[in-house]
Amino acid sequence: MEFDLAFAVSTVPTILSVIGTTLVIAATACAGACLIGFSFEMVRRAGSVTGYLMRFTIDFIRSTPVLAWLYFLYFVLPYCGVTLPALVVGIAGLSIYFSGYLAEVFKAGIDAIPKGQGEAAQALGLRRRDVHIFVLAPQMLRNVAAPIGNYFVSILKATPYLAVIAVPEMLGKAFDIASDTYRYAEPLTVVGIAFLVLALAVAQMVKLLERKLSRSTQ
Repeated sequence: MEFDLAFAVSTVPTILSVIGTTLVIAATACAGACLIGFSFEMVRRAGSVTGYLMRFTIDFIRSTPVLAWLYFLYFVLPYCGVTLPALVVGIAGLSIYFSGYLAEVFKAGIDAIPKGQGEAAQALGLRRRDVHIFVLAPQMLRNVAAPIGNYFVSILKATPYLAVIAVPEMLGKAFDIASDTYRYAEPLTVVGIAFLVLALAVAQMVKLLERKLSRSTQ
């Protein structure tokens, strides 16, 4: 069966009709991963038994495949009486999976801040939580902005995994077209090109952000 360019072009509107959903999923999952990852890092820095348990949790998350999280949330939780929509499962699964990696990003961002900043804040009587939120976090944002942008690209490229739980994103639409027409090469090629363009666009924006941050630092 030869590649049909005309058929490939005809699939473009259908596939691109859910590009907004794909971007919203990626952006929401990235925000969720940042929130969870930052919380993990704050708990890990406690230095108590909870901190050690959080280290294990972060390593555990990073050591498990993203599909395992999606299958667990979508197929196992209902046995526990918790049934979530596929879209919520997809966002939650990506958020949890990438939170382990972003926790390391936040760790590096915080470690790059001079220790004297936190010590001075504690000397003024601020609690540990207030030091982290009001003193360290604002300075950390400049250090982690570019790495978070790079992980957004990774999350974007991971959204096709959601096709296994029937989330209406671009790869899912391509599989719907393929199952109806028995032609896989054309819709999958269109999806590949679409993700390539999106990834390159986001990567370029990350580069511009890095240049802007480097100029502001200088």
